[in-house]
Amino acid sequence: MGEQRPGNESLLFLTDEQLRRGIEAMFFAYRGFTADPDIILADRGYGRAHHRAVHFINRTPGTSVNNLLAILGVTKQSLNRVLRTLVEDGLVTSKIGTRDRRERHLFLTDTGKQLEQALSQAQRGRLRAAYRAAGPEAVAGFRQVLEAMMDPDQHRRFVAPGGRA
Repeated sequence: MGEQRPGNESLLFLTDEQLRRGIEAMFFAYRGFTADPDIILADRGYGRAHHRAVHFINRTPGTSVNNLLAILGVTKQSLNRVLRTLVEDGLVTSKIGTRDRRERHLFLTDTGKQLEQALSQAQRGRLRAAYRAAGPEAVAGFRQVLEAMMDPDQHRRFVAPGGRA
């Protein structure tokens, strides 16, 4: 039999209904996780693609456009639209590479850092409260589940040297 936890639910042999409930929980949790940032973004006329770009540029200042494309998994055209807006609005600067002049390296401006801080502060608050309510074992288990759901190439990016794992 599967490992038993309180509530006598088997964690190794989940029913389709239990999996559906997990899927629904993910949808509703994501909706809550993005609600506050969505309000901040909407005030500026931005969407979640802008948020993701700002987040990862902040995490790796000087990242190349190609690296950001690989992280976000979007088309070059889609990313260029987002970056063009962020550059025009003074949130991101783009510098030509020193080794390869075809490369563009991305940095947040002070204004971009302020936006990123506001967005991440809202999400950190929600995540911190949820982690405290769930406890350390649940947090560790949640992270294991998230990592197990990642595609292998994205998991490698997540745990790579200089990564966040």
